[in-house]
This record gives sequence, C-alpha cells and structure tokens, in this order.
Amino acid sequence: MLERMYYYLKLTREAEHRIERVLYRQGKIVGGVYVGRGQEAITVGSAIQLIEGDVVTPTHRDFAAHVIRGMSLTEIFCNWMGRIGGPTRGRDGGPHIGDIRRGIIAPVSPVGAWCPVACGAAMALERRGRGNIALTFFGEGTSSRGDIHEAMNWAAVMKLPVVFMCNNNAFAYSTPAEKQYAVESLAVRGPAYGMPGESVDGNDVLAVYAAARKAIARARAGEGPSLIECMTFRMTGHSAHDAADYVPEKTKQVWAKKDPITRFEKVLLARRILTRAHIQGIEAEIHKELDEAIAQAEASPLPDGADAVKGVYCEPGDCWWSRKN
Repeated sequence: MLERMYYYLKLTREAEHRIERVLYRQGKIVGGVYVGRGQEAITVGSAIQLIEGDVVTPTHRDFAAHVIRGMSLTEIFCNWMGRIGGPTRGRDGGPHIGDIRRGIIAPVSPVGAWCPVACGAAMALERRGRGNIALTFFGEGTSSRGDIHEAMNWAAVMKLPVVFMCNNNAFAYSTPAEKQYAVESLAVRGPAYGMPGESVDGNDVLAVYAAARKAIARARAGEGPSLIECMTFRMTGHSAHDAADYVPEKTKQVWAKKDPITRFEKVLLARRILTRAHIQGIEAEIHKELDEAIAQAEASPLPDGADAVKGVYCEPGDCWWSRKN
C-alpha cells in the first residue's frame, strides 16, 4: 500500500507537469489548465481506499482519483488534447473527466456543484445496501458556496454515506483564507451540521489516509457523513496562465519545505521500505508510461465536427422515455 501511494503521488506530479509545463506550452492543450501541485497527498491518501461500487466526485485538481479508479493515462491525455479517445470523445479539452462505470462523476465549471450530486449518489448507494460510499472533494474557497452547505446539511440529516474532503490550499484563486472566512478552522462546520469534523495535515499522506479511513469506515457502517479539512498549499497559480504573484515569496519558500512527496519519500527511505535505486526505477517506469500515453493520445484522431451533437440529443423515438426496454 505504501509503495502504491508513493507511485500515485509521483505519477500525479509528473503527469501534471507534462500537462501544464509541456503540452500546454507546446500548444497541444488549449483552454484552462488547472493542476494540484503540492496537494497530491489529499487525493491519494483518501481515494486509494475506495472499493468496487464506491463513487468519487473529484475536482479539477484531483488527477490521482481518475487513475486510482482505473482510468488509463491514454484516456486522460486524449481528453486534455481533445481527441476521440478521451471520455468526452473530443468534446472537451480539459479536466472535466468522468466515467460512471468506474464510479467517477466528472466535475463541472461551477465548482462545488458536484457535492449535492455526491449526496444523491450516496443516497442511491445507501438504498442498494452494499456498504458503498461517496467521496467528494472541494476547496476552502468553494466551501463558502451555498450548495456546499446544502449538501452537508442534506447528508447529515439523511445520514448519507458520504465523506467531504476540503482541500484548504490557502488561496481561492488570489483570495487568501483570512479574507474568506472568520473561523479558525473549517472543520468546525462539520459539528455545526451534525457530523464529525477534523482538520489534518494535508501534506502528510499518512495523516490523510488515517483520517479518511476513519470517516470511510463510519460511512460504510451507516453512521453518516464526515468532514475532513486538509491543510495544504497550492504550489502553483490558480491555472497555467496565473503566475501567482499575489503569494508572498516567503510563503512559497515555507511550503516548499513541506512538499508532500519529499516528506513521504523520506519516511519510506527511513523505514527501508524503498531504496534510492527503487525510487529511480519507479521514476523511470512513470516516465515510460507517460511517454507512451502521450504518444497514443497524439495518434488518436480529432473528432469530426458533424459528430459534436452525438450523444447529446436523441432522435425521435430513440429517447429514453420512448424506449420499451
């Protein structure tokens, strides 16, 4: 498990580097590019605990959730590059990626709007009675939106099997946390709605894992939702076009020393779970996987303009309400 977590941390960092610093700058990716550099431990530490039948609603910064749930790198890069081989079949060239067969509900541009959706999924899962849960992510800026509060209230009242993961990365675009809310910790909002609330070090993958494990077990046992606030830092701008000049240089330097991947690597080396040679092998494997995935994505054709509405509108007599089966 520990080696798997390290692999997903490294894979996420390198994949997003290719997306933001290589393909975007080469003009092979257009539009908004959002990455989660510095907060990878939150997604990995929680999503790695999901099982068959669970549902996850990732944000545009939760790359790891997709690969952990079984989406291939080729599919992901195809989507980013607007190719037919992506989940949206070339209709979208960004992070709005999902696959309901794998339990991944795609994010949408109104951030946080997927939290009520996660509650709806959790309600359906509860009625199935198989012990499955929904895991949903959002940022501290998003936490001020009304639909987040509605979702948490709904989940608490109905005791839904959903875990709310708040990625507190210090800035909602360029707005610092102290100008967003007056409470010392967003975790207090959990008890305010009638669910446990906990604040953890979001740059410590083992701390995230432990908190998520407790919340997930509680949800599976039918004891209702939980809120986990993960304190972290976005080590990049809001998007690829944002230089993040509004962040003090000292703040960047302080958080650079708390890099979640470097910290976890030190733990694994100290415990002799990994060696430097082993780490080099993992890095080489990741580079090879990404090289192959990008090459396959580039070989995937662009969509035909005439196909743009396929799967969007149904023909008369072929709509779901008119089908006999």
